[in-house]
Amino acid sequence: MSLPDPAPARKPSRLGLYAPIAILLALIAAWSIAWFAARSQAQTRMDAAVAGLEQSGYRIGWRRREIGGYPFRIDVTLSDFKVRGPSGWGLSAPTLEGEAYLLSVTHWIFAAPAGLTFVRPEAGPVAVSGKLIRASLSHFDQRPPSFDLEGVGLAFQPAPGGQPFALSAADRVEFHLRAGPDDQGGVFLEVEKGKARLAGLFARIAGGKPISIVWNSTLSKMSAFTGKDWPAAVRHWADAGGQMTVRQAGVTAGEALIGCNAGTLSVGADGRLQGVLDVTLRQAPRALGAMGESGVLPRETADAAAAVARAREGADHAARATLDFQAGRTTLGPVSIGPAPKVYDTR
Repeated sequence: MSLPDPAPARKPSRLGLYAPIAILLALIAAWSIAWFAARSQAQTRMDAAVAGLEQSGYRIGWRRREIGGYPFRIDVTLSDFKVRGPSGWGLSAPTLEGEAYLLSVTHWIFAAPAGLTFVRPEAGPVAVSGKLIRASLSHFDQRPPSFDLEGVGLAFQPAPGGQPFALSAADRVEFHLRAGPDDQGGVFLEVEKGKARLAGLFARIAGGKPISIVWNSTLSKMSAFTGKDWPAAVRHWADAGGQMTVRQAGVTAGEALIGCNAGTLSVGADGRLQGVLDVTLRQAPRALGAMGESGVLPRETADAAAAVARAREGADHAARATLDFQAGRTTLGPVSIGPAPKVYDTR
């Protein structure tokens, strides 16, 4: 008796081998399509934002733009970047780098590896270099958007022919802008271990010691801060009842100090600051005397203000007084010491 021949063995299926490769290739293709779409969208939004700002009076340009970062980021590199606002303030950088992750293209990080230059409307440009200059921008749907600026090991150099800048260097500079509840916005600035320019007033007051600056405030009615340029935006904000509440502010120059823990400020129709600050002054007579000697204040005004500060000094050599900005003037106690700071030019 003979047995039937066994059925021939089937060839092993290669589906299990090729399926993962096909799935991987499909995912790579889909991701690549999504990346190029995000790249195109980023470029379109950037061009639209620039066009909108230019209609508001800004001038923005660059020599070359490169967009890369595949596969996980969108990287934008601008060469010879320049922006100038209607008020005359401007910023330029040999190279400006921006980066956002593909899954979070509403959060951008910027860096200026070769330094930058900011332009003052009348005082001229100031070149800024440092170990680190970076910023981040996010939450574009809020007013204001979230903005952070950080600089480490900074040096400040005014352009030839320009007016001096108060600082020649700073160990660290931070600036933060945040949206808050009830249509508020927070502004925070801190300068650590600044070095005053040798020929400046700060240098005379500080006596070669470090300078520190802190500013912490909250602004109301942020949705009203709109306009074609800076003056228009400030006027619209002030007309809507916008105010700045100062929570903490101070400038320390050596042993001298001007500090504020409370105050409310606004802007008048003349473009100048209005409001009252409760201030603490340490070593005020010496600082005011230096202002008189350098011509920042008339000598008799500086002497009168120094007398007020001296009369109010306590055992800690600190005087407590009010700093009033009213009717276009700045008053320390009963002494008018000069014009109120100008927020914008009405011309």
